[in-house]
Amino acid sequence: MIEFLLNFSQSTGIFTFMNSQWGWPVVESFHFLGLSMLIGTVGVFDLRLLGVGKEIEMASLHKLVPFGVAGFFLNVITGTMFLSSAPDQYIYNPAIQSKLFFLLLAGINMLVFYNTVAAEAKSTPMASNAPTRARIIGGVSLLCWCAVIVCGRLITYYRPPYHWCLWC
Repeated sequence: MIEFLLNFSQSTGIFTFMNSQWGWPVVESFHFLGLSMLIGTVGVFDLRLLGVGKEIEMASLHKLVPFGVAGFFLNVITGTMFLSSAPDQYIYNPAIQSKLFFLLLAGINMLVFYNTVAAEAKSTPMASNAPTRARIIGGVSLLCWCAVIVCGRLITYYRPPYHWCLWC
């Protein structure tokens, strides 16, 4: 896996760019921009589901979703650049493994929301609480995204020994 990622990184020029003077800082800046777009959108929407800002219509907040989706894809691209340029520091790092786990949970939680209570939640009138199921889903989402952020910060502080895996 490490060889595949390094070959991909080197054949696409990602490795050379990431190891240049500006590569890492530029990509990290875009990663944080994407994170801000994503968490800004998801966080505000989840807080409204939980009852904060009841004077804001849910349908109006839902119009921000494309910004969150764009932020997510920006993070996928930049995250792939990080991973492929130093796979040995990421694959075996329990912080990134945990981050990916919480990303998976957030994704499943989002699918549950859109397949169960999204329409009902979006039609919640101002000054009203969202349905209980939607509030629970919003709370789980907020916790998952907070965990993603915390685990993302921990990646740089934990340098695992090579060939170590949390779930291996």
